[in-house]
Amino acid sequence: MFDTLLIANRGEIACRIAATARRMGIRTVAVYSDADADARHVQACDRAVHIGGSEPAASYLRADAILEAARRTGAQAIHPGYGFLSENAGFARACADAGLVFVGPPADAIAAMGSKSAAKTLMSGADVPLVPGYHGERQEADFLQDQARAIGYPVLIKASAGGGGKGMRIVHADAEFPAALASCQREAASSFGNAQVLIERYLLKPRHIEIQVFADTRGQCVYLFERDCSVQRRHQKVIEEAPAPGMTPERREAMGRAAVAAAQAVGYVGAGTVEFIAEPDGRFYFMEMNTRLQVEHPVTEAITGQDLVEWQLRVAAGQPLPLRQDQLRIQGHAIEARIYAENPDKDFLPSIGRLDALQWPPHVIFQTGPVRVDGGVREGDMISPHYDPMIAKLIVHGQDREQARQRMLRALGAVRCTGVQTNIAFLGRLMDDPAFAAADLDTGLIEREHDRLFPAPRASEDGTLALAAAALLHHDGLARPDGAGGAGPWQQADGWRVGGRYERTLTLKDACGERAVRLRRDGGDWTLAVDEHPAQAFRWQAEGRHPARVRIRLGDAEARGDVHRDGARLDVFADGRRQTLEWRDPLALAAAGAADEAGGLTAPMPGKILSVLVAPGEAVTRGAPLIVMEAMKMEHTIEAPHDGTVKEVFYAVGDQVTEGVTLIDLEATETA
Repeated sequence: MFDTLLIANRGEIACRIAATARRMGIRTVAVYSDADADARHVQACDRAVHIGGSEPAASYLRADAILEAARRTGAQAIHPGYGFLSENAGFARACADAGLVFVGPPADAIAAMGSKSAAKTLMSGADVPLVPGYHGERQEADFLQDQARAIGYPVLIKASAGGGGKGMRIVHADAEFPAALASCQREAASSFGNAQVLIERYLLKPRHIEIQVFADTRGQCVYLFERDCSVQRRHQKVIEEAPAPGMTPERREAMGRAAVAAAQAVGYVGAGTVEFIAEPDGRFYFMEMNTRLQVEHPVTEAITGQDLVEWQLRVAAGQPLPLRQDQLRIQGHAIEARIYAENPDKDFLPSIGRLDALQWPPHVIFQTGPVRVDGGVREGDMISPHYDPMIAKLIVHGQDREQARQRMLRALGAVRCTGVQTNIAFLGRLMDDPAFAAADLDTGLIEREHDRLFPAPRASEDGTLALAAAALLHHDGLARPDGAGGAGPWQQADGWRVGGRYERTLTLKDACGERAVRLRRDGGDWTLAVDEHPAQAFRWQAEGRHPARVRIRLGDAEARGDVHRDGARLDVFADGRRQTLEWRDPLALAAAGAADEAGGLTAPMPGKILSVLVAPGEAVTRGAPLIVMEAMKMEHTIEAPHDGTVKEVFYAVGDQVTEGVTLIDLEATETA
């Protein structure tokens, strides 16, 4: 076994690899970019080497800098993690040429599976079933459209060198094909440096089931069962679970044998995942092979009791597989939820910012337990526009699927994360969705259950507003209603009045608009009324400020929660839910003025302008695409919010823009 391992990655996976290496007594070396100088993975390793600028191309994709870091630190092996250079055959060869162990498959195996088109041709020869489609080299737009017509709509356009949901488009009609192809090719070229695509029949109500395989240098290959990754948004996985619900032993064995055949066809070594698309009748087809460790590997670790990173390191060191196929067993059920900094209500648009608060329920880290958290960021860290916006993976393990689902619901409800938009509430609704609970799974579940998963905004309950009001009073130094707290009139900043009478109206804005919270104190007695609701007796206690831990009694009802405050924003956590409110402080509003920004379309995040689709003077209708931006290697289209005329376009193709800048001045069309 080697004694020094360089981890050529960042974030959660770098921390994950370091944890196992430390347990095995292996010294670790981190590499980092300018943006990651104080990152968690840097602290997790024994030594760290700076390799370049914040953009991946200037650091984590620089094979020369990584190899030089290995030489300087005496590393004998390099673990690429996932993403970045993990499936780069050239990098694997460069490691071998430098006398370093690449913790992954041989370069030839990566190359064979790196092109989806070539891989499917290879799988056809190995008798692995394939989805009908075109996987050839010709890439002329007219030719590809002819292939789509021959296959029959709907079809799926996929980047041949891609993965992670990037460079994929579903096309339902012939007229949609040219624009979808162009967008797919742009995204593929940006993400993978290769614009080649393939065309496949798009299966209706398919499930995405993948098989974890492992092979050693001695010719042994096993499969560690399956994972169901059907729950996806924008072709990217959101929830993964193992084993796949409804999987029969016969089908599991058939898929396992096909996966092993796929691995052996390319002389595979190490950890890999063979991904299949499965139809409701049980037929399954090869999609692709990921020649690396998958993001969702913890659910396989949970049901097998094995550390897959340890398996990787042992196989890379020339040792045999730790277990034979007949020694592997499934234990219980595991579910993983990917927690992202993103806004599900805005098509899962990534959210950039600082993690003001990040707190988890009781858990283990990078090892199997009832609740596990694999994360690469800490409270106070920035979610950067340069990298994937994943905050952490929340993994639960139970005796069966229902126990795991309930455990996930409770764990999600206990997470406290503020400073950025997150998908935590969405994940909770997904766990509680009747279709998910019944394991009625397919890749269209989120779209099919859209109305349940994206409910219309609801006005905050009186109890939530009361918790926020109590936190504001506490922040202002007001003594508790029972007189406790020791604050006299000279220490309080609460508008003390002779006779003890105090009145105040707080304006709190929720998703449905502004709410008036009227507070009154007469001596030691408090009342609270919301909008036009009758006043109710109000008692409260609070301690701490960041967050304020609040307990209230409003009429006959009691509530408790944590209130995190950042300026005018109040995040109220209660009953497993997060409610964000804005305090409309009249003094702050007066100071801010009444700047009128009507008509300006702003950048939702930092990014690069890929295309400008309109010109000054052009009339547009609501929903018309105006500008295409790239952020976090994904394309985002800015659409017209209403009919109007473009007065001015402020940026050109290739420009880098910051979040919030005005992109277009759009004058609304006057209506009669």
